[in-house]
Amino acid sequence: MAPGSNAHGGAASWRKRLVLAAGLVAGMFALAGCSADEVMRFGWPEGVTPEARDMTELWSWSVVAALIMGVLVWGLTFWTITMHRKKADSPDFPRQTAYNVPLELLYTAVPFLIIAVLFYFTVVVQTKVEKLEDNPGVTVDVTAFQWNWRFAYRQVTVDGNTIKLERPNPYGQQPDLAKLNEEAAKMKEHGHVERQDERGPNHGRFQDIRDYLKFSSIEVQGSTAEIPVLVLPTNTRIEFDLASADVVHSFWVPQFAFKRDVMPNPVQNHTQNRFQVSSIDREGAFVGRCAEMCGDYHSMMNFEIRAVTPEKFKKYIEARQSGQDNAAALVSINESAVSTSTFPFDTRRTGRSASGESTKPVTEGVK
Repeated sequence: MAPGSNAHGGAASWRKRLVLAAGLVAGMFALAGCSADEVMRFGWPEGVTPEARDMTELWSWSVVAALIMGVLVWGLTFWTITMHRKKADSPDFPRQTAYNVPLELLYTAVPFLIIAVLFYFTVVVQTKVEKLEDNPGVTVDVTAFQWNWRFAYRQVTVDGNTIKLERPNPYGQQPDLAKLNEEAAKMKEHGHVERQDERGPNHGRFQDIRDYLKFSSIEVQGSTAEIPVLVLPTNTRIEFDLASADVVHSFWVPQFAFKRDVMPNPVQNHTQNRFQVSSIDREGAFVGRCAEMCGDYHSMMNFEIRAVTPEKFKKYIEARQSGQDNAAALVSINESAVSTSTFPFDTRRTGRSASGESTKPVTEGVK
């Protein structure tokens, strides 16, 4: 064998191994049925809003950057282990290579540069996602409660005309808490102890007076037998105002790539309870979930967003204004009267099987 043939053969062998490895990776994705777009999403669902796509893109390229840095670090680590391992003729004390100023400056500058780039794109995307514009096309008040959802259309814009649908809160208003506190302090000062109604820990607010909740003449509320279906128009800016009637919940639509905690008394708790999507880009049914552990049936606390064309949405609102319930209004625009992306879970003991699993979806009595 000619001199140098071993080295040549070794290089060819490495090339074959690299080609084989690349082929195995490509074959793995092909057999899994993953498209290039699905691979680049790294497990994220396909977004249906511009904000969702921006967040998915930020996530994808962040993972790519992390993988590149990981491969580089792993490569340098294994190269050091392989090429600088102790040999038979190595001295007992290896040559020291510390205090390499150019390398140390490089190792310091590069991480800061990477952080700066990621920070910039994060701020750009976050600013877009959290942007709130005046007069959105649809405003929906979302009320979470154990273990379901109520959606109230506060106002909608149809054919350029804004229709206000909000109605008074049936809980009434909180009394003058400052005055009550002052009266209680005076009675205590004069030795007169008089029992007052039980008040909550949130600045003394009465917990049974939920004056922060919003109500509408067009509402959709879920129940044990019904998944609430929220009908929304495509290509329209939509605002969601979130509030909880009891404990902390979380509003999450996977195709929005966004979730936000739903708090009781959002003003007193200093929480941002509003967010907007600039548009829903296509028709379809998209499941929504509670993403905050909120009790026994947290995992069953689902809802559905039904995106329809603006023309269908106009007919839906007209049907609801004429007195039709949600199911009838959906049928009137040729949509399924019940949810298609998820199904209700019967929380009543009599509606569950012996194994503890839910019986088949209940559709009777859906309104």
